[in-house]
Amino acid sequence: MTYTLYIADRMYSSWSLRGWLMLEKFSLPYDTRLVGLYNGTMAQDLAEVAPARLVPTLVLPDGTVVGETMAMAETLAERHPEAGLWPASEASRATARWLCAEMAAGFGALRSACPMQLGHIWQGFEPSEAVLSDLSRLETLFAHARAVSGHARGPLFGAYSLADVFYTPVAARVIGFDLPVSTETRAYCVELLSDPAVLAWQAEARKVHYDPEPYALDLERKPWAL
Repeated sequence: MTYTLYIADRMYSSWSLRGWLMLEKFSLPYDTRLVGLYNGTMAQDLAEVAPARLVPTLVLPDGTVVGETMAMAETLAERHPEAGLWPASEASRATARWLCAEMAAGFGALRSACPMQLGHIWQGFEPSEAVLSDLSRLETLFAHARAVSGHARGPLFGAYSLADVFYTPVAARVIGFDLPVSTETRAYCVELLSDPAVLAWQAEARKVHYDPEPYALDLERKPWAL
């Protein structure tokens, strides 16, 4: 009953982190296979799971291939109802699905301008109006989630859920680019990134060095510290 998860470089692949957390945080058995995102072997590495062409890709124990993180999330929640991937209450569950779907489909400016990286914190990054708009939307969604769940701190819906999984790479962008967010949102981001599972992922990411460095900026940087 072991899943196989195809992921790319841990330092930069935000979607891979989402897929991995779905399995790791809910204690589901899995193996990982690393896809060469920056060495040009991605298509070759994913050929055995065609028509999947992106990471993460999940292979079920019976060999069924599942692409796209929302499909993976729903599939795992359906197969493991006891694991609590979605919140328990109907209203929180519906809201969590909304937040995950909007994350998967939206926030284009934030994604483009602030690619996830887990190595350092950029200093002096100036967000565009489009990025600021995405950050404002983030605040709105988090406030709504907490109003629905009744939990002002910690995981958005009280117990850790797929909503927290989906927004962990967003937290890495907020911290990694020192973006202007509310005190409450920054605290939530720090909490997500302080999770032992995320720290273990980051430690593995730092074992790989890149030359040239993807997404390098002409900015000062300081050590990653939460």
